[in-house]
Amino acid sequence: MQKIKQISNIFIKHMALIVLAVACVSLFAPKSALWIKTSWINNLLMVVMFGMGLTLKPNDFILILKRPKEIILGSIAQFTIMPSIALILSRAFGLDAALTAGVVLVGTCPGGTSSNVITYFSKGDVALSVCMTSVNTLLSVILTPVITYLLLKTTVEVDATGMLFSILKIILIPIILGFCVNKYFAGYTKKSADLLPVISVVAICTIVAAVVSHNAEKIYTSGFLIFIVVVLHNIFGYGLGFIFGKIFKMSPEKIKAFSIEIGMQNSGLAVSLANTAFHAFPAASIPGAFFSVWHNISGAVLAGIYQKWTNKDK
Repeated sequence: MQKIKQISNIFIKHMALIVLAVACVSLFAPKSALWIKTSWINNLLMVVMFGMGLTLKPNDFILILKRPKEIILGSIAQFTIMPSIALILSRAFGLDAALTAGVVLVGTCPGGTSSNVITYFSKGDVALSVCMTSVNTLLSVILTPVITYLLLKTTVEVDATGMLFSILKIILIPIILGFCVNKYFAGYTKKSADLLPVISVVAICTIVAAVVSHNAEKIYTSGFLIFIVVVLHNIFGYGLGFIFGKIFKMSPEKIKAFSIEIGMQNSGLAVSLANTAFHAFPAASIPGAFFSVWHNISGAVLAGIYQKWTNKDK
């Protein structure tokens, strides 16, 4: 078990580099990853969401009752800041319909489980981070398709109903199953807890490899522009999340969690939903793949900065 824990720690610590390496290989040698079918993405994401469910406990939801203000603020910020930035950047950089749809979809998705890991490394409020991720993920069942439709209905055809059912299948059912397994078979899940980060990183890397390799030609032609948009989207999310926390006079630990939760998206979900909601635009999955790579890198850098900021600075 100690060996598994050591391997797990290596995967967590070097997640950004691992994802980046997979993305580079898939881009410059796409044939090496073309065997990974894009139809696998949903199943891979379901594995990640099931793993998230395994980490949830009833006490995590009690926190909602104890700290409703922070959770409500987190939900409002998540589903207003990132979608708005996505639309503004897409229009400012003149992205085509497919890429605009992809960027907006990234913005309307909830925060990802990576935010919990980065918050931990940042010495932030991990409990708040986990709770915000859980609540926003559950809210995304309704809010992600609704907001995406409202923002894009005049630009592209959005299969909001298909997106809703995909989220139910990809997110809600696996999380509920994971939660139930953890509740009734806690002894077994505790023993396998160290394996979860490894499984999640492998799943995320496989998703990135699939999207990048199958869209390598499109990335060559518009990759730099998309990269700039993704970087700005992520950084503005961190910055506005930080400002939001400051406005409501939160502690440094809570501001860190808030900033990271807003800036880091469940981009794997965005990739998966792009295949469901935008049938005519396969390139809509590219922004999500880029975001998967970039936010792990930026998150690691931000964690190094945030580690040095404590209550003593107040």
